Amino acid sequence: MNTLMKRNGYSPAASLFDDFPSRGLVDWLDAAGFGRSNESSTLPSVNIAETGNDFRVEMAVPGMQKENFKVELDNNTLTIQAAVSENSEDTTRENVNYARKEFSYRSFKRSFYLPNTVESDNIEAKYQDGILKLIIPKREEAKQKPVKTIQIS
Repeated sequence: MNTLMKRNGYSPAASLFDDFPSRGLVDWLDAAGFGRSNESSTLPSVNIAETGNDFRVEMAVPGMQKENFKVELDNNTLTIQAAVSENSEDTTRENVNYARKEFSYRSFKRSFYLPNTVESDNIEAKYQDGILKLIIPKREEAKQKPVKTIQIS
């Protein structure tokens, strides 16, 4: 006779292995708190593209202002960081009825190594619609050259 046992609903580790064969590895790691869905993760997602003339970096950082960012280049290391805290003006107003309000603070710091083939003095940065965009131009000698046809004699 089989005994029915109630699963412990408080232990996420107990349920991780129940459906392991039917889950993808990413879903399994997310459930364990190791994936991008972890709420404590503060690193924004980044897209990096290379064109013939430059590198383009796009970073998803909604809810910030351009004043919250600090972008620095030290030798060939590009560092992007930001910090934003909740404005405390609301807490000093009269007639504010908070049942619960927790302070909010978000920050991150990401660094990228740039190749020697970039023009570091001409990097452009723009923040719009929650996306920080950087354009990092290449030096002339590193730019993609057009295809040249060589005549055979």
